[in-house]
Amino acid sequence: MNLITILILISSLSFLGYGIAYFISPQMKSEFKRFGLEKVGTLTAVLELLGAVGLLVGLKIHLILLISAGGLALLMFLGVAVRVKNKDSLWISLPATFFMLLNFYIFYMSLPVNK
Repeated sequence: MNLITILILISSLSFLGYGIAYFISPQMKSEFKRFGLEKVGTLTAVLELLGAVGLLVGLKIHLILLISAGGLALLMFLGVAVRVKNKDSLWISLPATFFMLLNFYIFYMSLPVNK
């Protein structure tokens, strides 16, 4: 198993966890309320789940990998922007930043020019 496959599995399993947690954890929903984004919480969780599944499917269908990794990187970029806007600490912003960079790396390394 190569590095990119391992990173895809880490990201996918993490986003599956985050997406499911939104539907079963009141704390996840309260975070969206704190940001004033309770109306997009469900959409965000669904996009996380779709992205996670897309990363796994992307192991076989390359275009799906690019779309999923790029979409998750964009979603996490927006998450970082929200945390900056709310003046959250670097420590609290670290997971969103990490997953933004991780998925951007997956996206970049999966581009045909990098194969």
